[in-house]
Amino acid sequence: MNTIFLQTHIHAPVQTCFDLSRNIDLHIESTTQTNEKAIAGKTSGLIGLDETVTWQAKHLGFYWKMTVQITAFESPRYFRDEMVKGPFKAMRHEHYFENQADGSTQMKDVFTFASPMGVLGKIVDKLFLQKYMRGFLEKRNEMIKAKAESIG
Repeated sequence: MNTIFLQTHIHAPVQTCFDLSRNIDLHIESTTQTNEKAIAGKTSGLIGLDETVTWQAKHLGFYWKMTVQITAFESPRYFRDEMVKGPFKAMRHEHYFENQADGSTQMKDVFTFASPMGVLGKIVDKLFLQKYMRGFLEKRNEMIKAKAESIG
C-alpha cells in the first residue's frame, strides 16, 4: 500500500473546512482538469455517513469510474471515504480537521491506495502514480483552502 500525507493550514473555522471537504459540488469544481462528474449515488451537496457517490473522470488519458462510500464520520473532526468499486485494488482517504487556537484549521489527509496487477502495479505506483495522486490531492486542497478563506 502507498500512503500520501498532506497538511493544509486554512484560515477559516473547522466546520467550514469540514463541510467544504465533503461537498460534492466543490469537488467537481476542483477537478475540472479531469472532467470529473458525480454520476450515481449522492451527486450534489454534502455527502454523509454511509452515503456513496460514483465518480467518472478522465485520468491518464482514460475514463474511469469509481464508487466511494463514507465509512466513518465524526463532524467536524474526521471522515473517511473508501473505494467500494473502481480501478484501485484498494483506496482509503482519511480527512482530519483540527481547530487551532487562533480559530484557523489544520486539515490533514491520509490517502492510502494500491494498484491492481501485483508487482507491475507496485512499479507503476512508485514510478508515477504516487506523484500524480499527490498533485491531484494538493490541487483539490488548494481549492478548499481558497473557498474556505473567502467565506471565512
